[in-house]
Amino acid sequence: MSARQSGRPIEKASTHTYFDQRHGMDAIRVLPNEYAISRDDVVLTTVLGSCVAACLRDPVAGVGGLNHFMLPTAGAEMDSAEARSMRYGDYAMDTLLEALYRQGARRERIEAKVFGGAMLMSGMQGARVGEANSAFILEYLDDCGIAVLSQELKGDCARQVHYFPATGRVQLRRLRGGERRMVQQDVLLANKLVPVLPVAARVVPAHASTQTGRKETAS
Repeated sequence: MSARQSGRPIEKASTHTYFDQRHGMDAIRVLPNEYAISRDDVVLTTVLGSCVAACLRDPVAGVGGLNHFMLPTAGAEMDSAEARSMRYGDYAMDTLLEALYRQGARRERIEAKVFGGAMLMSGMQGARVGEANSAFILEYLDDCGIAVLSQELKGDCARQVHYFPATGRVQLRRLRGGERRMVQQDVLLANKLVPVLPVAARVVPAHASTQTGRKETAS
């Protein structure tokens, strides 16, 4: 984890920053197994298949963040060191909340928007991953007493999330056709960054149609 303190604090595990020409602002790309939080007028972006992203924000403290996890929890056979990984939802959610608390957020004020959990991998295993991730995030937030203001979970399309922590606004883009490769590209990059925890993900080939079926929503 790295932290940068400037005029406005920002803390992030992700180090993939760039300037987003479309939105005219700085952006942080959050890969699988990462998170980012900020008070600044920036956009946090991630691409989801069966993974889930939680967008959390305390409107009073003015700080928000986003994570990207791949599985609900570590298996019982995992040792404690391996279980402390952002790839697992329980650790990823605890880590994101603790980072927000350090910036003045309080649990009773935090609002959530959650996305992902699609069935993109072939076979029953792929279906179970998305369903398990979706069920986990809703149960976790309910246990914490955190209100879910918006959600789009499960389904059969990949999603690109743009989250604006300064306002809590989300732009959701549904990806179909060739654009679904963006999910696999991010998984492969995440594997390179964390080679000791390889990610097994196989995206079902898109249909022959060249149309993307792209649709955008905002919340």
